[in-house]
This record gives sequence, structure tokens and C-alpha cells, in this order.
Amino acid sequence: MLIDGAGISGTESICRHGVAWYASRLGGSLLSLLSLARDRSLSALLAEAIEQVTDDHRDTCDVADPISPSATVAILRLSDGLIEHLVLGDSVLVLDRAEGAPLVVSDPREVIISRSYRSVLEAAAEGSDEYHRVLRELRANRNQPGGFWVAKDDPQAADEAITGSCPISELTGAVLLSNGASRIVDRFRLADWPGVMAVLASSGPTEIIHRVRQAEARHAVAADDATIAHCTDLGEA
Repeated sequence: MLIDGAGISGTESICRHGVAWYASRLGGSLLSLLSLARDRSLSALLAEAIEQVTDDHRDTCDVADPISPSATVAILRLSDGLIEHLVLGDSVLVLDRAEGAPLVVSDPREVIISRSYRSVLEAAAEGSDEYHRVLRELRANRNQPGGFWVAKDDPQAADEAITGSCPISELTGAVLLSNGASRIVDRFRLADWPGVMAVLASSGPTEIIHRVRQAEARHAVAADDATIAHCTDLGEA
């Protein structure tokens, strides 16, 4: 499971807990539910986890505000010979198949909407009033019809997650990446997904993140959180 929190610094008046608290609490709720309710769908478990975390700070924070903490989610579950997966938001999950190209599971809606804001954000000084204004406008598209969907305060967002399954026997491995790590393919074009899987097999996640950091420095792009969970030997699970 991979949780990538999102939020704007300096918004303690909206949520006194912050992004790290939200991501950690959501992850803890999900892990508990995944271990105890193996017969329920991943979407149903994510919806319950979102509701639990929202209830934890509903009375102290403005959970409905567009810039209150949120998170993207990627889940991989091994169950009765199947690999089940879920992606909500702009994290990426890649299934390395024994035959054929890797299967890439992603949700492009946030990326598509964010493109129209990118030039304005890059022109504004990070942390400035204008930067926060544009971010607020962008994030007002979250969990709205025609917008994009993340884990935040509305459990129904889980119904918008990308889900699927396949037999374990068809896979040799899998990887879950935050959008900061998937930049190696979708932003900097340093590799394709088969190339990423080859680097992971030979050098591990650290090498992928190292190459992303080099590209960010080279292009003067602000570093983003980069997290990778690499799963191997699935057939032996």
C-alpha cells in the first residue's frame, strides 16, 4: 500500500493536524481493515478508512475546505490466487507480467486538469499568496464531477478509484509509485515502464529516485515526494 499526502503549508486554521497526520492515520486505518476484512472489496475498505479518518477530525477541523489534507492511494492485495489492485489519484501501479509489456494502472484525471494550471504555478513564487490562490483553485476540482478524485473527507470518492485483478501466475512483480517517483516516465521521459522494471530488478528503487532527483536539478524543477514500493516473487506469496 502507498499513501501520498497532499496539502498546503501554513493552513493550521483549517486543519490543526496536517498532511502527515492525515496520511498516517489513513494508512493505519486501511492496514487494519485490509487485515480484518479480507472478503470486502478494496473500494469499500478505502471508503470506510476515509470515513474513519474524517470522523477523527471532523469536530476540530474544516474537513470540507478545498485545501484540507488529502491523499492519493495505491493498494495491491494478494487473495486466493489473485492480485487485486486499486489506484485513487495520481499514484501509479505497474504490474510486471510474465508475458507481454507491463500493465500500467493510473488515473489521468488530476494530471489532465493540472496541466492548465502548471504554467501559472511555475510563474508564481512558491509559498506566495498567488501560489496559494492558484493551488486552491486547482484543488477545488477535487472530488467533483468532471474533476479528479482523492482520499479526503468524502467516502464516496473511493467509488471513483481504478480497480482490477489478475491471476498471480501471470505476474513476476509489481511496483507502486507516488507521482514524484513516476516522473521518471511521465514527466522527464528518462525511461519507459519496461525500462523502469529492469532498473528496479537490477538496482532497486533507490536508483529510480536518484535519477529523478538528477532530472529535477537539471531542469530546475522543485523536488516532489518520491516513494516506491517494489514487490517481487509474487508467485511465491
